[in-house]
Amino acid sequence: MKCDVSIIGAGPAGSIAGALLCQRGYDVHIVEKQHFPRFSIGESLLPQCMEFIEKAGMLEAVEAACFQFKAGAGFRRGEASASFEFSKKFTSGPSSTFQVPRAEFDQILAQQAEKQGVTVQYGTVIDGIDLSHEPILNLTSNDGTAHKLESKFILDASGFGRVLTRLLDLERPSNFPSRVSVFTHIEDRATSGSLNREETLIVVHPEIKDVWYWLIPFSNGRSSLGIVLPEQQYEANAHSSLLEDLKYWIAADDNMSGILSNCEFDMRVQKISGYSCDVKSLWGESFALLGNAGEFLDPIFSSGVTIAMKSADLAVGILDRQLKGESVDWESEFSEPLKQGVNTFRSCVESWYDGGFQDIVFSKNQSNAVREMICSILAGYAWDLGNPYVKNSKRRIKTLAELCRRQ
Repeated sequence: MKCDVSIIGAGPAGSIAGALLCQRGYDVHIVEKQHFPRFSIGESLLPQCMEFIEKAGMLEAVEAACFQFKAGAGFRRGEASASFEFSKKFTSGPSSTFQVPRAEFDQILAQQAEKQGVTVQYGTVIDGIDLSHEPILNLTSNDGTAHKLESKFILDASGFGRVLTRLLDLERPSNFPSRVSVFTHIEDRATSGSLNREETLIVVHPEIKDVWYWLIPFSNGRSSLGIVLPEQQYEANAHSSLLEDLKYWIAADDNMSGILSNCEFDMRVQKISGYSCDVKSLWGESFALLGNAGEFLDPIFSSGVTIAMKSADLAVGILDRQLKGESVDWESEFSEPLKQGVNTFRSCVESWYDGGFQDIVFSKNQSNAVREMICSILAGYAWDLGNPYVKNSKRRIKTLAELCRRQ
């Protein structure tokens, strides 16, 4: 088989990239290991995502799915609470989004890509790659049939599968400590007074600042529930099952145990560990890495899908010019601009775990202007260089955290 561009993975980055390329007239083939719908975490979108969804011609289908409307982010730590309404942000652009069961959301995006002309081949594993001439992927379908896919360029949107990173030995250690996440979906049965369903809720453990919980309500009365904690902290309190682990930590926090006092655990609890990852390079002569296939930081600010879609949008623009014979520079036009936003999120993640960003979030004495700038980052606008907390994120966030701590 031959095509112009082959894409590995039919998640948000792959589907968005495929649709954008088809709009430009290219023959695009997506290879997906699993069959859809399939479970995935990363259910809390950020408003910045909506620009890419609309650009890919998928907004109408997403809005028609009746996903849970998301207007902001809520935080709790003991008796302290804070809420960031995305409508009160510094950066222009969409100010709301959705909280989505990814099985349904990803399927909608993939189907929309197919409607625009993208070929999606499900249930197919990539066994090898040949980059000696035009790139060739060696594929094996579920029925054991082996075949090859030749293209002019490969976009790896395989997420945590990190296919090209593995095949081309691009992995390098992340500088983030190893953490564990335990998660599931539940029937939350939360009362209206205990949970704002239009926010993603982040709860900090009352005594351990680098242990936190997420609760992402859906429109059907269910929620995504998870906890993130250091690996050694998890091992020291491990129980006989992941369900017991999750219940143990929920019981340790009054906020979580109160909200979930009547919830029903009716799905398998899962665990991932050591999830933060990095690569030596985000691109090569005939490939580029999108989203989590390149680098993944941490789930605390729900940045994964936003970074994935941003990377897809950036890559398509550059690849279009390259396939038309123009000279392009993937480092200065793709890697460096993408990392601008990634590093903004990185500064926030690092500050979150040392407690600084938590002090910022729960501060009651911030100016409206500063709070709007922080709100913009929480809404996903991490590439807006007009925002001082984006342009000089590490230094400014550190300074702001120190000011908040003194108050």
